[in-house]
Amino acid sequence: MNFRPRTKEEPEINLIPFIDVLLVVLIFLMLSTTYSKFTELQLRLPVADADAQRDYPKEVIVAVSADGKYSINRTPVPGRSVEAVALALTEAAKFGKDSVVIISADATAAHQSVITVMEAARRSGLNQITFATESSAQAGKR
Repeated sequence: MNFRPRTKEEPEINLIPFIDVLLVVLIFLMLSTTYSKFTELQLRLPVADADAQRDYPKEVIVAVSADGKYSINRTPVPGRSVEAVALALTEAAKFGKDSVVIISADATAAHQSVITVMEAARRSGLNQITFATESSAQAGKR
């Protein structure tokens, strides 16, 4: 029988795995955080480089001016509501649901004005929507 007192080892706390986990969490947070400030962005829309412009025989061209006025196939739309634009789109869509809506919005037009046209097209049953842009070469000439 061994009755000698044993020496107790002090428990050791290893902090290295804890620090590793904290660094991984810190890196994850740094990569997943967005640092966007919308007030500092200077946007000039719409400019896009596209292939040759296609000619749609069943097209309905909706023009949106900078102050939010609408015209469909060069005919002014009375009113700015979704219902007024939807009614005008329904009348202008000669080919019914096969018509293509081309939104030609001014670069400084309000985003809500474009969304209003998209909502009106949806209510009219027109699902094919495209946007008219100018090429960056044409925008550089201004």
